[in-house]
Amino acid sequence: MQRHLISAADLTRDDAVLILDTAEEMARVADRPIKKLPTLRGRTVVNLFFEDSTRTRISFEAAEKRLSADVINFSAKGSSVSKGESLKDTAQTLEAMGVDAVVIRHGASGAPYRLANSGWIDAAVINAGDGTHQHPTQALLDAFTMRRRLVGRDAGIGRDLAGKRITIVGDVLHSRVARSNVDLLHTLGADVTLVAPPTLLPVGVGSWPCEVSFDLESTLPKSDAVMMLRVQRERMNAAFFPTEREYSRRYGLDADRMAKMPEHAIVMHPGPMVRGMEITAEVADSDRCTAVEQVANGVSIRMAVLYLLLGGAVFDPKTVTDARPPVSHHHPSDERSAHPLSAAEENQNR
Repeated sequence: MQRHLISAADLTRDDAVLILDTAEEMARVADRPIKKLPTLRGRTVVNLFFEDSTRTRISFEAAEKRLSADVINFSAKGSSVSKGESLKDTAQTLEAMGVDAVVIRHGASGAPYRLANSGWIDAAVINAGDGTHQHPTQALLDAFTMRRRLVGRDAGIGRDLAGKRITIVGDVLHSRVARSNVDLLHTLGADVTLVAPPTLLPVGVGSWPCEVSFDLESTLPKSDAVMMLRVQRERMNAAFFPTEREYSRRYGLDADRMAKMPEHAIVMHPGPMVRGMEITAEVADSDRCTAVEQVANGVSIRMAVLYLLLGGAVFDPKTVTDARPPVSHHHPSDERSAHPLSAAEENQNR
């Protein structure tokens, strides 16, 4: 593993499979009565979030605490950033505190790369989403979910997604999830097809390692997994399609369209879902939709990434025990019988 995780494109196939396999071991920890490992005890991790987030921030925090790390949550709102403090000044403040890892989410594409390569801070940097650029742990948890569903929980160990056909539908232009998934799924051997209105495809998409289609109906029968993307209105500064109803009619996934997918195929969504627009409630609540699984798998993936970046070794569950306090069956009253005192010593102690 490298020192930082900035982009899904930086991962080799072996790196990605190692993370997925380690996450499988971490998922078993979640089945224990006490869901904690002492692996990162004494390490400090900062969650540096310049953008609003619910799932990603809570997921990282849960992963860090399950590994027994000391966690500091930093939100730009209410901090010195709102007074004009720069990323450099914030980084140098964290460096002075001696943090071991920084999980950063930023509205500007390239901010995590800048933080990792600037020399401002001597800590591992994990990209939790930057602008419309990358979101590598989301791509990893999506791949983890696909491998579990399409290959098998135990059968998937050591394997990639070679030959699997993945369709990503919706607002590709503003989606860092789509970019990260295209990069990682290609590395893992999957065939990826993007389906979107022409206005929601980025310039240069022809050079991406994937196919592009404007017809959702024709791609569904050939898909092993269909990932629906949220239309990111907060990043739009123009009208990219006529109406919500028109978008939903052409690119929304409803029960009729889901019926055209192969029986084993799954429906995915990175969240948050806009029900009734890109996905209907009937599809979102069906057994084929993995949205809730993806949230659970996100904790396992982020535990694996933190473990490999900060722990360094390949995870061996046989060498790690539950981080539960030792159970003592000793009682103070036992001490007298274990260490008998003479009558004179007892009187002296009284």
